[in-house]
Amino acid sequence: MRLLVIDPGFGAAGDMMCGALLAAGADRDTVLSAMRSTAPELSVSQVVRCGIPAWYVRTHAGPAHRTLAEVLEIVRAADAPEAAIDLAERVFSRIAAAEEKVHRTHHVHFHEVGADDAIADVLGTCTALVTLGVDAVHILPLSVGFGTTVCAHGTMPVPAPATAEILRNSDLQVSVGEFAGELCTPTGAALLAEFSASFGTSEHTGKIVSTGCGAGTRDPADHPNVLRAIVIDAATRFFAPAVDVLETNVDDVSGELLSDTISTLMDAGARDACLVPVVMKKGRPGYIVRVIAMPEDSERLARLLARETGSLGVRCMPMVHRFVADRRISSETVVVNGNTFTVDVKAAFMDGKPYLRKAEFDQVRDAANAAGVSVRDMKRVVEEEAWKKE
Repeated sequence: MRLLVIDPGFGAAGDMMCGALLAAGADRDTVLSAMRSTAPELSVSQVVRCGIPAWYVRTHAGPAHRTLAEVLEIVRAADAPEAAIDLAERVFSRIAAAEEKVHRTHHVHFHEVGADDAIADVLGTCTALVTLGVDAVHILPLSVGFGTTVCAHGTMPVPAPATAEILRNSDLQVSVGEFAGELCTPTGAALLAEFSASFGTSEHTGKIVSTGCGAGTRDPADHPNVLRAIVIDAATRFFAPAVDVLETNVDDVSGELLSDTISTLMDAGARDACLVPVVMKKGRPGYIVRVIAMPEDSERLARLLARETGSLGVRCMPMVHRFVADRRISSETVVVNGNTFTVDVKAAFMDGKPYLRKAEFDQVRDAANAAGVSVRDMKRVVEEEAWKKE
């Protein structure tokens, strides 16, 4: 089992997190390709902060003001794994919710957070996490700094209101610390909050596999402006993250509505959802609607499930531990009928050995249509290419 430990004790920003994950072993080509979708002049260099070697990611991108919809449109068009794009969308949704709360308005325009460099940092960090192939993330206490900072809205207290709101809605442990200035940006807070919500675990023991530090732009004399990432092979088998299981029985909802309910639940953040056919009272055919949810999403998804199905009650089995296989995503290139296609393949590992390689269906389907072959044949070709790497 692979575990990522993130130490934001000296602060957190998107570029610092991206640099740390790259230094810890994330797939550099895949990460930089995702970032260059919005920051083509991107550069990565090695620097020293207070005697600590670190990777410094610089986008060289200019400012921009965008709405959440405009930012998400850019994210969805990026050259990045689907899992990374989904994760980045959730990160920006967190920022938007915080901005709306602190500014008491809808349709907020992002300022610094909507710029090309911030979008590139979030895409790069999410892609780096996906390519590291870790099962869970443990985040150490976060330093936010104190004093004031100057941003697009003027002089603000530290932590900035949006940063504080993001952290308030997370389970992250926060320390004001002894260092003046903004140590944690809204982007850094949202990335850590989403990583904790999606992959968080209290597990943090095992053998160190790799480490890396990511540097911020500033180089203060009183503390190293770096964020540290540590990849660990867990010494003991652990189950993470814990999830809640929501269920309700229905026998009076049409198939069309049930299908739409599953889609609605997945779009709303369910980790998984399914229908189980059952025989209910008086011999009526029906279904169990089962939803896998992160604990912090359970109440919201239960309410949504009740509204969509008209159910009078939803059962919740809290904090069910699940086995999570070691998962990694690779990009496989194949040539079919004279055309070259690149398809993402998810690999699952147990005891360090792969037991499953599965090509992303949507990409396989598109490639098969373009090549004029069956989806089944294209899937076989791609997965056989992936198995050659064993």
